[in-house]
Amino acid sequence: MMKEAIEDFRRTIEEASARLLSISEEESESARAPGKWSAKEIIGHLIDSASNNHQRFVRAQFTDDLLFPGYEQDAWVSVQQYRRESWHLLVQLWKSFNLHLAHVMEQTPPSVLEKPRVEHSLDRIAWKIVSKDEPVTLEYLMQDYIEHLKNHLRQVFKEG
Repeated sequence: MMKEAIEDFRRTIEEASARLLSISEEESESARAPGKWSAKEIIGHLIDSASNNHQRFVRAQFTDDLLFPGYEQDAWVSVQQYRRESWHLLVQLWKSFNLHLAHVMEQTPPSVLEKPRVEHSLDRIAWKIVSKDEPVTLEYLMQDYIEHLKNHLRQVFKEG
């Protein structure tokens, strides 16, 4: 199951990066609606998410829990001023970082992916949260990350 998810993730990254690069610099800076993020800010948020989840995916390989801090998403986007960054550079970083995450996912042994973790913070940090009382796996966290990414890509492409 994880193998297919990683293959789909790679396809998503490759196809989306080509589509993202077809968006002009000007288009990437305009918000979809007042109070909403621009495409640049959404991709910036996805870079932040990749950065945070990279650490989670690696650390989970040598711990017995999935206890991780969250982060203030709006503050991260604001502080980094993604609207002032080059669209091409943001897309390039997003693509490279996520291809590396696909590699990390692929290198994770099934025993680590499928190990039930009783202690976790996925009731606070997951895109689709899991009750504190329900054990979770690293595989769940990785697939949740992929679905979160796809959800934001639909927003950029105005598909959702």
